[in-house]
Amino acid sequence: MIPMHIIARIHSDFPTKFGIPRQSGLVEQLRATVVFEPEYRNPDALRGLEEFSHLWLIWQFSQAVREGWSPTVRPPRLGGNTRMGVFATRSPFRPNPIGLSCVRLTGIRKDPHLGCVLEVAGADLMDGTPILDIKPYLPYADAHPEALGGFTGNVGGRILEVVVPPALLEQVPEDKREALIGVLSRDPRPSYQHDSDRVYGMAFAGLEVHFSVSGETLTVQDITPV
Repeated sequence: MIPMHIIARIHSDFPTKFGIPRQSGLVEQLRATVVFEPEYRNPDALRGLEEFSHLWLIWQFSQAVREGWSPTVRPPRLGGNTRMGVFATRSPFRPNPIGLSCVRLTGIRKDPHLGCVLEVAGADLMDGTPILDIKPYLPYADAHPEALGGFTGNVGGRILEVVVPPALLEQVPEDKREALIGVLSRDPRPSYQHDSDRVYGMAFAGLEVHFSVSGETLTVQDITPV
């Protein structure tokens, strides 16, 4: 057994998995904080980190831990019917339930009770997700514009038009509105669902957001406090 330690947890606006962007960086307006566990709150461990603009977060799929594993999975991107090798996907159901996300570091602040807290943008993580490691993103080594995306195609390219009645938008804190619209524009529905009559519910920033999608337009039907 290889020992792994939870060094931190992320705090985001997503209390559940539904609605979280499929990849990090798709919704830059999302804000989250990384709070270190007490034994890792030594500021020396972050010395020099402020010089980097982006970070890799290595984390645990804490809601997808299973005893066994399967060599193939059904990616939602392919409609949930076609099987692909688990190592050709980013499925959470892996031999080791570990995820990888690239986020932008927007600041490091000192909290009197929590020590140094990382403020990040573009995270695709549920609130409370355990962080196993943090590494700096290196532009010369980690960026490959010529890379092929396999069966995922241009997964980040489709943007829905989002319609929110002004009276409903006023119920969203002003500093959360742009992020919410960004999340909705990426179509939070499972990729194999296309029922224009169905109303979906998504928890976000203490709110329950109900919406429907017809063609390339997402319409918010209701927003209520949780």
